[in-house]
Amino acid sequence: MAKRSDSQGRLDDAARAGWLYYVAGRTQDEIAAAMSISRQSAQRLVSLAVAERLIKVRLDHPISACLELAEALRQRYDLKHAEVVPSDPAGVSTTVGIAEAAAAEIERWLKRPDPIIVAIGTGRTLKAAVDQLPPMECPQHRIVSLTGNIGLDGSAAFYNVIFSMADAIKARHFPMPLPVLCSSAEERETLHDQALVRSTIALGAKADVTFVGIGELGVDGPLCVDGFLGRDEMMKLVEEGAAGEICGWIFDREGRLVESSINDRVASVPIPSRETSSVIGIAQGRKKVTALGAALDGRLINGVITDEATAEQLLSM
Repeated sequence: MAKRSDSQGRLDDAARAGWLYYVAGRTQDEIAAAMSISRQSAQRLVSLAVAERLIKVRLDHPISACLELAEALRQRYDLKHAEVVPSDPAGVSTTVGIAEAAAAEIERWLKRPDPIIVAIGTGRTLKAAVDQLPPMECPQHRIVSLTGNIGLDGSAAFYNVIFSMADAIKARHFPMPLPVLCSSAEERETLHDQALVRSTIALGAKADVTFVGIGELGVDGPLCVDGFLGRDEMMKLVEEGAAGEICGWIFDREGRLVESSINDRVASVPIPSRETSSVIGIAQGRKKVTALGAALDGRLINGVITDEATAEQLLSM
């Protein structure tokens, strides 16, 4: 591949500095340290990003390194969609950058004139993405939740996304009127046999595009932190080789759904088939690499939105 031109390289640097300043919220001193340049150079690059109209509401310039990583991921995992955003070296957020990119991709699908079914998972990253969506009128589309929206104590699940989405998007929304986890496999079968639930499950199976978060396992994982699984249950899953979860569905390091009493209790809609749906996983960070890599290896997802550092780790595995 030919080396990038000096002008292209400078625009890449300006785009990176602009992203750190306007999206990640870094100061010019922090940008200078992250990019190993002087503060004056950082200031000039941010100004250049504005002058060249690279900065709008979202970063409007594809950084070459990110494009190359996205293409490598696409080829390695046979993906329909791959997007890699710049990493913030000093950042601690697990949503900054990919939430904005996910919002842009969701918006792109919602702007389609022909009717589609959009399936939505749950979690912090998807909630952050939906919060970035502008108000839209798209009554031709149907939006269905893959997960239940009721917590263990009967309260609304905090990170269930579909209700937040309904505030901004004027379309038909179909929540899953169930708990995230049932108390038993028998209870799940009884609930899934209800006509209203059967229709929601059938709708999710026909999704044209699906957006899901990828959950890591462990005592700091979402299922444990949010109270759906106890510490002992979680550690038993990890000891038995479980690697991650999507909408509560637990899978191993090869991306296969594990046979366990936990999966027997998951009330979520099954993950739509990657043969008929674009199933886009959204995750970044060192804690997510094992789970995200397993989901990609097992072909549970056929699209990914992540950041540079995570993409590099995935490709080096």
